[in-house]
Amino acid sequence: MKQIMAFLPISKQDMQAQGIEQVDFVYVTGDAYVDHPSFGHAIISRVLESHGYSVGIISQPDWKDENSITILGRPRLAFLVTGGNMDSMVNHYFVSGRHRPTDAYTPGGEPYKRPDHATVVYGNLIRRVYKDVPVIIGGIEASLRRMAHYDYWSDSFKRSILLDSQADLISYGMGEKSIVEIAEALDSGIAVKDITFIPGTVYKTKDTGNIYDSVELPSYEEMKAQPEKYADSFRIQYQNTDPFTGNTLVEPYPNGIYVVQNPPQPPLTTEEMDAVYDLPYMRTYHPSYEERGGVPAISEIKFSLVSNRGCFGGCNFCALTFHQGRTVQVRSHESILREAELMIRDKDFKGYIHDVGGPTANFRHPSCQKQMTQGVCKNRQCLFPKPCPNLEVDHSDYLSLLRKLRALPGVKKVFIRSGIRFDYLMADQDDAFFRELVEHHVSGQLKVAPEHISDQVLQYLGKPRKEVYEKFVKKYTKLNEQLGKKQFLVPYLMSSHPGSTLKEAIELAEYLRDLGYMPEQVQDFYPTPSTVSTVMYYTGIDPRDGKKVYVCRNPHEKAMQRALIQYRNPNNYDLVREALLKGGREDLIGFDKKCLIRPRRMDDKKRESSVRKDGLRGDGRSAGKDSARVSGSQKNRTDAGTRRKKTIRNVHKKKK
Repeated sequence: MKQIMAFLPISKQDMQAQGIEQVDFVYVTGDAYVDHPSFGHAIISRVLESHGYSVGIISQPDWKDENSITILGRPRLAFLVTGGNMDSMVNHYFVSGRHRPTDAYTPGGEPYKRPDHATVVYGNLIRRVYKDVPVIIGGIEASLRRMAHYDYWSDSFKRSILLDSQADLISYGMGEKSIVEIAEALDSGIAVKDITFIPGTVYKTKDTGNIYDSVELPSYEEMKAQPEKYADSFRIQYQNTDPFTGNTLVEPYPNGIYVVQNPPQPPLTTEEMDAVYDLPYMRTYHPSYEERGGVPAISEIKFSLVSNRGCFGGCNFCALTFHQGRTVQVRSHESILREAELMIRDKDFKGYIHDVGGPTANFRHPSCQKQMTQGVCKNRQCLFPKPCPNLEVDHSDYLSLLRKLRALPGVKKVFIRSGIRFDYLMADQDDAFFRELVEHHVSGQLKVAPEHISDQVLQYLGKPRKEVYEKFVKKYTKLNEQLGKKQFLVPYLMSSHPGSTLKEAIELAEYLRDLGYMPEQVQDFYPTPSTVSTVMYYTGIDPRDGKKVYVCRNPHEKAMQRALIQYRNPNNYDLVREALLKGGREDLIGFDKKCLIRPRRMDDKKRESSVRKDGLRGDGRSAGKDSARVSGSQKNRTDAGTRRKKTIRNVHKKKK
């Protein structure tokens, strides 16, 4: 099929102009239509187009109007549905439950243009109008909710999104291979209910007799009644995310229904990655959005280059293992340079490539060769708690790529803004990349993610020990001095992650005091679907070993932990003082240089004494004999969820 350099149709008029009587697929997305390879809907649509299928786009339909889903007519093969580049709930809400004021994936940054749980709402909308047309869901929201999961925003344990959306199939992961196999199966006349054989998909059935070598997970009813069963289930799921070693997983539901997850698709080869990124994208948002100010998200990615996908970093709070997998996949230098040359010809290009990377910028090959034939290890990580003896540490290919990009005519500077895995960098015996990173690729500040400095919390985060970060900081400072640079580090820090009590939060505040640094922003731990950390938050159990873990769910204690990281902010004084008193660290209130805050008037001492007597002990538990533990209390979890749901309801009232 000849590829036409044009946007895909968004109306009947567009279809007529492109000579399409009926599209093969209608793609419904919660994002604005941006035809750029950083947007999932663009990649999947262009991949299908390259295989001879026509695709029309319905962007951000009005979910209250059934006619909004009919503007392109009935598709010949199926509806494809995604909530967008982000989970719709993360897109909508801060961790506090307060609604985000803007949406970067909507024209003009306007909020409220997609529903909560967008994939579910869109799926049901389609099913009401087109009862017999196959519905295939995908993208990050469907991928991470493909099996039963904890939903932070409703504080509830939800079924597989396949059931709640009334879809027929989930294409999980990145989806390029599975969507083509689904299209070919439908095009050949196979009924969607019989498409049970494609890797990287999830389907529902009442007959498991033909499923071989499968692992049955705890049932939905068991997990809902006993959260520890969910921890068991998640451990099994986590061990089966690799295409070489993954088993078929079966999750039972009432009424004899089973949700079945096939093993993942194999990772893309370099040639396959190149083919995906070489497709004829328009590389910007649809022109119909221009009068509304365009789509803000384009500014972050228009002059950035994706060089890899997948991540063997294994951070517990990150869902990449479930979505992209642990096997790193890369594009060739030639493909990346071709895209860079397209950027340079853009009228808005000013000479600066904003980023060259992916989930982790300095991963340009699998962690070891064994992965490519035997898969990733089920019960050990590549970098955590320390680098595996089989880990291949080599930055030479990435360094070569960056040098080629720097040499392109019209390029003034090439920045790296994706995450740099500093423990992997420190494991490299060759300093060449580190030196050139500092010399050429930092825009005044290098962002890194130690997340915390307490080794206990780092253990639960899946991050390297504090000493590794300190060695990195020392080396970064030394290289800047040698090169005559005045560049800074911006560490990302997280408060209230499972395992963090007031004791560890105070330890982090002391570290920042000694560093002479107060971060402008602090990320409170955000429980998102399908991460190890979220399972800890919900169950109070570390799914890796089945042991109990302290969880901060009390909103006030969460506020104290967050305030401690920004203890210099005058607005945080009361929270910081209360935290220090409850943590038994009154020694940090005073005039000594080691103190975090100064004391108030002498007549406050009586009140401070009362706080110490009735407050929390330093380990985060209540000092009162009859008080419930903050970590394990179902009441605290319910109270926090109730407050969050009230906030969300209030936002909805304002929208109405």
